[in-house]
Amino acid sequence: MPTLPFHQVDVFSKVAFKGNPLAVIAEADGLDDAAMQAIANWTNLSETTFLSRAQDPGADYRVRIFTPQRELPFAGHPTLGSAHVWLALGGRPKGEHVVQECGAGLVRIKRAGDRLAFAAPPLRRTGAVDAELTARIAAALGIRTDAMRAVQWADNGPGWIGVLLDSRQDLLNIRFNVLALSQQPVGIVAPWDPATDGRDAHYEVRAFTWSGAEDPVTGSLNASLAQWLIGAGIAPKQYIASQGTALGRAGRVHVAQDGETIWIGGDVAPVVKGTIDL
Repeated sequence: MPTLPFHQVDVFSKVAFKGNPLAVIAEADGLDDAAMQAIANWTNLSETTFLSRAQDPGADYRVRIFTPQRELPFAGHPTLGSAHVWLALGGRPKGEHVVQECGAGLVRIKRAGDRLAFAAPPLRRTGAVDAELTARIAAALGIRTDAMRAVQWADNGPGWIGVLLDSRQDLLNIRFNVLALSQQPVGIVAPWDPATDGRDAHYEVRAFTWSGAEDPVTGSLNASLAQWLIGAGIAPKQYIASQGTALGRAGRVHVAQDGETIWIGGDVAPVVKGTIDL
């Protein structure tokens, strides 16, 4: 029975229990797909990742990302959390950036002090959402279609559709109806009003996944929203997004465009360190 390193970290928060938890299993080269899926189903976190030796010579390590139901080609908080654990276990990047190999290809991760940031992967799908799907999204969110300032495909792997609202409070008041919209991830964003919301962040974000469950803090969604909002001139080239408020979390996502690259940054708090017997 193999014994492998096991870590659980909290991503997009300096403080444990306020971000998005992630389980990371290292030295996972010998695990097959069925074993990884079974472990991810058992941890029952939004994602569990498995670190192994890189297959691509340009990468520092390989990561596979599993939800309790399926494997993902890419996800944001698993990228930052996995990089944090890889570095904590003594990993040393070959070049200036840590390079992660995953289903979506190679992802660069840079270090700025204790904070990590990944380069947003290219969008796989952009453009307008058809009227029928837009109406279903509005029904699921419990709002009128004319309350949505914009609706846009912003898919970088998980299949996100982005919805822009004018009011943070309207965003926080949403009670998602999964029966009205199944199997379609939706991310909602609205600006903070400094007069009423404060100056700790610039945007509020909520994410509803394939299952309809709300994700506490979502790197892939914030990456796709940033590419949309910055590209359209709606958001500045640098901002902070708050996410998880509706779930009692206090996630903070640090967004910055540098040249053609948009970096999605966040803190990682270690919570559990040990081993797992398989």
